[in-house]
Amino acid sequence: MGRPARRRIIMNINTSPDQIVRSTAQVTPGYMSGFGNSFETEALPGALPIGRNSPQRCAYGLYAEQLSGSPFTAPRGTNERSWLYRIRPSVKHSGRFEKVDAGLWRSAPCHENDLPIAQLRWDPTPIPKEDMTFLQGVQTMTTAGDVNTQAGMAAHVYLITKSMVDQHFYNADGEMMFVLQHGILRLVTEFGRIDAEPGEIVVVPRGVKFRVEIPNGPARGYLCENYGGAFTLPERGPIGANCLANARDFLTPVAHYEDKDTPTELFVKWGGALFRTTLPHSPIDVVAWHGNYAPYKYDLRTFSPVGAISFDHPDPSIFTVLTSPSETAGTANIDFVIFPERWLVAENTFRPPWYHMNIMSEFMGLIYGVYDAKPQGFVPGGMSLHNCMLPHGPDRDAFEHASNGELKPVKLTGTMAFMFETRYPQRVTAHAASAATLQDDYADCWKGLEKRFDPNRP
Repeated sequence: MGRPARRRIIMNINTSPDQIVRSTAQVTPGYMSGFGNSFETEALPGALPIGRNSPQRCAYGLYAEQLSGSPFTAPRGTNERSWLYRIRPSVKHSGRFEKVDAGLWRSAPCHENDLPIAQLRWDPTPIPKEDMTFLQGVQTMTTAGDVNTQAGMAAHVYLITKSMVDQHFYNADGEMMFVLQHGILRLVTEFGRIDAEPGEIVVVPRGVKFRVEIPNGPARGYLCENYGGAFTLPERGPIGANCLANARDFLTPVAHYEDKDTPTELFVKWGGALFRTTLPHSPIDVVAWHGNYAPYKYDLRTFSPVGAISFDHPDPSIFTVLTSPSETAGTANIDFVIFPERWLVAENTFRPPWYHMNIMSEFMGLIYGVYDAKPQGFVPGGMSLHNCMLPHGPDRDAFEHASNGELKPVKLTGTMAFMFETRYPQRVTAHAASAATLQDDYADCWKGLEKRFDPNRP
């Protein structure tokens, strides 16, 4: 008997994404839809084995290789692995490594400054005029937890003015979430190509090789390095089966390979340090793959928010897009939360986020627009840090407007803020503590909150 029929997505190395014939409608060409799915894709017909993972001989003279993102014995629901069919196995993408300067990239634990505790906020980091690739442009702002125990995270800014050419990278310390704020990125990964724009995120799992290109000029954004459990969709609980981030809106690339025998540098981040080796060929040589461990992108504008339709302001956890779980149920290693366009309709309610102190530590950024709790001083490309048990909330102008404004339905438009929230205190790096963009007067935004108490007037 012949091989059983199987629906395939086939992309030839010379085929443009808009020429792909697919059996599903309304899916962006060059991608497969779904979160955590077991995908299969091939760039040459018949390159992907059917009915087995490691045949005696692979088609086209390829090598079979498994990439595991979880222990072999992890439960089925959290077991992550993909089978790659590549021109050369990854042992041929390794060589004599040398340790190199990581620039401003830091890993936890990082205790390199004695900045007193405080609520902190930074202006946008200027995009440099000199050539700067992704690896040169990572600037760590905070670290949390311990990279060596696979717990915690780091929050970075990336600045890119030059594409990586004959350079590739993978991170053995954690998965990386790119939050695009300015400029388009193209990530050329082992699994395929991902193009993304501001308003989208890209997640690259631990151990996946890639390079970063900028097709249309300089780029700036935020980067979350997750040392802990892989990002997954949060449970919806009483919300039910729909809303928040829907699985169908996550896009994973189809297979695309390079058969390129020119020297390239391969950089690896391992144990908080950066290493380099030289290869005689490109490591982007996966002709086919199948599995559930792969990079993906997501458009934050497809997030379906829920909120109060009567009174009170719900906890910000209702805006969780992705979560990195910890061993403690309900306590995240990282929550990735956004504050998108939405309607405010609650009656007799202070609508902005309330004043609070939190056991979680909050690193926040603004992708575009205005954040309703901080209409002044917090601009796109900027960021703030409200650490564990440090109070924060609306500034004086936001408080006055929310306390006295007419409570008619209002739509917040043209806005997208986000938060990396972690169970671990976030340590500020020496670079972040001494940056010219650090706002020395941030705490003054609460200075005008005067005493309003009058025991004689309820």
